[in-house]
Amino acid sequence: MEASAEQPAPQPPHPHPGDHCIHDGDFVVLKREDVFKAVQVQRRKKVTFEKQWFYLDNAIGHSYGSTFEVSNGGSLQLKKKKEEPTSETKEAGTDNRNIVDDGKSQKLTQDDIKALKDKGIKGEEIVQQLIENSTTFRDKTEFAQDKYIKKKKKKYEAIVTILKPSTRILSIMYYAREPGKINHMRYDTLAQMLTLGNIRAGNKMIVMETCSGLVLGAMMERMGGFGSIIQLYPGDGPVRAATACFGFPKSFLHGLYEFPLNKVNSLLNGTFSAEMLSSEPKASTPVEESNGEHGEKQISEQADEDCAAEAPESNPEEQRATETAPQENKEPKEKGSKRDYEKQRRQEEQRKRHLEAAALLGERNADGLIVASRLHPTPLLLSLLGFVAPSRPFVVYCQYKEPLLECYTKLRERGGVINLRLSETWLRNYQR
Repeated sequence: MEASAEQPAPQPPHPHPGDHCIHDGDFVVLKREDVFKAVQVQRRKKVTFEKQWFYLDNAIGHSYGSTFEVSNGGSLQLKKKKEEPTSETKEAGTDNRNIVDDGKSQKLTQDDIKALKDKGIKGEEIVQQLIENSTTFRDKTEFAQDKYIKKKKKKYEAIVTILKPSTRILSIMYYAREPGKINHMRYDTLAQMLTLGNIRAGNKMIVMETCSGLVLGAMMERMGGFGSIIQLYPGDGPVRAATACFGFPKSFLHGLYEFPLNKVNSLLNGTFSAEMLSSEPKASTPVEESNGEHGEKQISEQADEDCAAEAPESNPEEQRATETAPQENKEPKEKGSKRDYEKQRRQEEQRKRHLEAAALLGERNADGLIVASRLHPTPLLLSLLGFVAPSRPFVVYCQYKEPLLECYTKLRERGGVINLRLSETWLRNYQR
């Protein structure tokens, strides 16, 4: 359902001149070929990516999009772009019919390659020597030569490009590494949802998603810190691991609210009260914490394919923490009371944010609604439409078509909606 009229949205301020540079503490995305990984830049912290470990210290101060080569010792060195040889000077064969893959075309042995690595020879030079010592390289077609070079570079060159997080990059990363955590939502589908939902600065939006916070982060990026977003969550607290990967400034979090899904019916019926929030479990994490160190823990757990290999190293620390737990009772009462006070303050702050979200929902004038959940969409949508203003758009995403068909039928029977459409997105990759 499309919005009937649009108001001019306020323009966000111009970015700081240094925002294009990498800073300590920034969330970045590492890229190697078609593989992505989101990490936080921290000095002297070892990062493992595609079976390579390195430190990001030397990347601080460089521009986003810079390409680095991993040298001995795990340090990054800025890689300068070199001009590719033109097709006129490049020798290539006409076809590959006379080339036999018998394993004897390469003169360099594995011991020779290992000796080159031990001498500190860079991967680019190793690839060049492999080309020079190949007896069949010049007889291959140009396409086969490019394929050979690309394969060897991937094996011997440790090249990493550091990118600024964005909706498109994070969508591709999650869909390639862990599609189940985002309900198998492709980046083109997410783009259509943002467009059809009329997500823009200055709006008051409602979102109910179980996509690790990716949809929420995409909405926050498009709104640019202007307007308000009320996130409805099932369980004890909202999951925002993907939202933390964006690295939004704290000003973006001022307009972000959360409200428990199990209190929606009481809010619609007018029986909601502040006392109902005091009975909630207080295990959820504040938004400010999930955008910092706690967010990095969630990212490493959900996006790091090598965390399982590093887990045994952390076991002794966990055992020591368990063994020293009884000794913590010997601490002065002042420290214990300080922790209790800090916990109580956070709970009160969270309760206040819930009341603010309830007040915003109670106005029932939201500018849009986005639903992308593992839960059945029909009861969710029918209850949440009561908070949306008339003639405002809503978008529902589901991994399977059967729940959407039922939702479409129920809305038709209910009435009160116009321009209702059920569509299936598809994407085709073309070889270049």
